[in-house]
Amino acid sequence: MIAAHGGRLVNRIAEGDLRTELLAKAEKAPRLTLNSREVSDLEMLGIGALSPLDGFMGSYDLGSVVKSCRLANGTAWPLPVTLSNKGVALEEGSDLALVDAADNLLGILHLQEKYSFDKDSEAQGCLGTTDEAHPGVQYLKSIGDEYLAGPVWVLNMPTYDFANEHRLTPRETRVLFKARGWETIVAFQTRNPIHRAHEYLTKCALELVDGLMIHPLVGETKSDDTPAKVRMDCYETLLARYYPADRTVLAVYPQAMRYAGPREAMFHALIRKNYGCTHIIIGRDHAGVGSYYGTYDAQEIFENFSTEEIGIVPMKFEHAFWDKVAGAMASNKTAAATKPEDKIFLSGTKVREMLTNGERPPVEFTRPEVADILIDAMASKATV
Repeated sequence: MIAAHGGRLVNRIAEGDLRTELLAKAEKAPRLTLNSREVSDLEMLGIGALSPLDGFMGSYDLGSVVKSCRLANGTAWPLPVTLSNKGVALEEGSDLALVDAADNLLGILHLQEKYSFDKDSEAQGCLGTTDEAHPGVQYLKSIGDEYLAGPVWVLNMPTYDFANEHRLTPRETRVLFKARGWETIVAFQTRNPIHRAHEYLTKCALELVDGLMIHPLVGETKSDDTPAKVRMDCYETLLARYYPADRTVLAVYPQAMRYAGPREAMFHALIRKNYGCTHIIIGRDHAGVGSYYGTYDAQEIFENFSTEEIGIVPMKFEHAFWDKVAGAMASNKTAAATKPEDKIFLSGTKVREMLTNGERPPVEFTRPEVADILIDAMASKATV
């Protein structure tokens, strides 16, 4: 099976005597409330999804990531994983209890470094813009001016009210893949309901590998994105009716979106490598937002790194569309249609717009069962 990024799958979930010892320390330590992204990052650090990281980044790693898409030791790594201070007075070398917004204890951090950082430099380097309309820039503007760095231990996992049966850790997905006899596994990252173009890409990819893991992001997204709970209903319905059960797995990715375009595409790839995937689908404007990134920038970033240091193979797909001539999904490589008017291009944004306007997406856009779920969710939202 493919090795974790950095060679070893990290485990920062405290158990047994270690957990008892750390709980006692946490009771006496200052408490820091994590925001939604930081809660997701802490969970991902704990389960090893962010291997080789064992905690929140220090200044040397941050500076190297921003400048060169690498950790300070040279390991390929495209995005910061950082913890912001919220005005707590702290000394380096001390311990810090990490809690959620409801003051539930989640973990503990041993503070090795506290440091200031340049928000504009981080935004420009990692997001490619300092435009405050970009959600990633908005996030940076919303947090304090000091980062806290050091290794973490997760003492209590966050709790959720949906999709708990699909919350598989990297160790669990690796065991599952092995049990199914899969040697090659392709991951599909999504933050939208799966429309017909997505279905086409995933099934093309499945022709080339042993198994497919649909791995939707269920952490924090933009307010106008379809809620994760609604999307999970869509995924479950779609997989039950339109995919081979013995060659597909649905698991959730408890990460928050950065909307960082090409760098986030690489981030998604390395993390899926930690989950045991050997391939990942990288399509049009992967992890993009607005018009900040070129159509295929997310595919081109992989050309800057060797196959050996990335490990996971990006499966690069062109923009898919409904071919009115053939009556099927296609790309420019397979389409019978040659006229623009015979090509119906699909997107999650377009589906959301239609639903907001009270329109039912046609079958060329989405399966009718998925449309029903989305229509019901929009109707419920309208009555709240």
